[in-house]
Amino acid sequence: MSKKKSKSKAGSNTIALNKKARHEYRIEDKFEAGMELQGWEVKSMRTGKVNIAESYVYVRDGEAFVSGLNIQPLISASTHVVADPTRIRKLLLNRRELDKLIGAVERQGYTIVATALYWKGSWAKLEVGLAKGKKDQDKREDEKDREWQRTKDRVMKHSFR
Repeated sequence: MSKKKSKSKAGSNTIALNKKARHEYRIEDKFEAGMELQGWEVKSMRTGKVNIAESYVYVRDGEAFVSGLNIQPLISASTHVVADPTRIRKLLLNRRELDKLIGAVERQGYTIVATALYWKGSWAKLEVGLAKGKKDQDKREDEKDREWQRTKDRVMKHSFR
């Protein structure tokens, strides 16, 4: 009997993370969106030449777009294709998800941020979060909570030895 191949680790599917978004915003809801990509962009993503730190999502005419997502073209890219690394890319979301995003942004003052880019099967997916901006006080409280959790874990680890 042949053994089945084990699935790869979840972390290996991640292309890029936006750690700055978790620091600057309180993310309340997450959505998974596909993207309209060109062939050279997918090849570049496979090599990991992507930066989503400066990207932002906006809604226009009932459609969602991501801007500032930087995909560096490969050196061996085709010469007949004009590679624009920061072009605006359309996000593929269900109508219900789009309506929820539009309502939250327009009525409740939320922001849509890109939090992660990862592979799901052979498809590249962008995780977008519905977020509210943090104030400086909130950031300090989060830092205190992280420090306390680290200290508590350290004490618990040494007390069981």
